Amino acid sequence: MSRFWAVSAFAILLGIAGGTSQASAAPPTVTPSPGYDARLQEQHKAATATPTPADPVAPSPQVRKRHVKRTSSH
Repeated sequence: MSRFWAVSAFAILLGIAGGTSQASAAPPTVTPSPGYDARLQEQHKAATATPTPADPVAPSPQVRKRHVKRTSSH
């Protein structure tokens, strides 16, 4: 019976070790691209160097209150 537990424990440890080694691999689309990184840094520099002023908000037209119909209080 102890051999069964030893084999089971070894199989579990082997499964855990195999599962974690696959998680560290990255597909080719995830690897860093020098061209993309350079463009991203240029965009970041451009955004922080010259902040664009916010567009002025056009004043809203005057809103009139609706006419409330009076009711007699008789």
